[in-house]
Amino acid sequence: MAVNFHCATLFTSLLLLSIFEPTVGTTRKLSALVEQQPLVLRYHNGALLKGNVTVNFIWYGKFSPIQRSILVDFIQSLNYRRAPQPSAASWWGTTEKYKGGSSNLAVGRQILHEEYTLGKNLKHVHLVALAHKINAVNSINVVLTAADVAVDGFCMSRCGTHGATPVKGSNGKSTYIWVGNSVSQCPGQCAWPFHQPIYGPQTPPLVSPNGDVGVDGMVINLATLLAGTVTNPFSDGYFQGPAAAPLEAVSACTGVFGTGSYPGYPGQVLVDKTTGASYNAHGVNGRKYLLPAMWDPQTSACKTLV
Repeated sequence: MAVNFHCATLFTSLLLLSIFEPTVGTTRKLSALVEQQPLVLRYHNGALLKGNVTVNFIWYGKFSPIQRSILVDFIQSLNYRRAPQPSAASWWGTTEKYKGGSSNLAVGRQILHEEYTLGKNLKHVHLVALAHKINAVNSINVVLTAADVAVDGFCMSRCGTHGATPVKGSNGKSTYIWVGNSVSQCPGQCAWPFHQPIYGPQTPPLVSPNGDVGVDGMVINLATLLAGTVTNPFSDGYFQGPAAAPLEAVSACTGVFGTGSYPGYPGQVLVDKTTGASYNAHGVNGRKYLLPAMWDPQTSACKTLV
């Protein structure tokens, strides 16, 4: 079975690259060295995931009802335009600037696998098998693994993945996303900025907006992969670099959540006066989320909500 997938890159890897990348062309003028080059995600003429898209959830392992509601509410927030500004819907609206118009997400089926039927050490083939529990075009099957589930490459090289597989009896492909709960395995890598990073500047962690470091970290990674899925679902959409390891709509802007961000500092975000939690987006049911910057094709720059 042909499978293509992309990763939500570890924050710490990019942090190290941004700090220690060697300077080249030392004979050039200093002004040339500090000039920022425009960030361009080239369109590779492939199909994007546009129109009405169903998001199905496959929960592997034990998640509390509250944890599930945080993530389901996040999806519902992306098309909820009555939320106060800045909102998750306005963040998602940037995807409309990519070719093909809007991607209208709606929550579909939810499947609970609380008995760990595949064990607690999963390989990529297991993730694909779980995603195939629901097999349909114009849908995104989101596989979420609990905090006590290990996945090949998790914490070492990735916080999640997205990809596509053929749909039986159809010429189309089904898209999927996997995100793991990192709270007990690598919160400094996959739940930053709600936990101090292992490497780099040790700025104080932010208070998570929904009171769950692991799940609020999952929201950030799910947001990253959702944007990548609709704008580069089949490896021939919008991206920079090699197709096998692309920088996509949000992964090209890793570590940026507000204005004034720099490596190790997420930028200026909003703070709830009652809880002290940091956020930059309002959603349904009074939810608040911290969402990463997204590349805006109209300005060729990473766009933040605040």
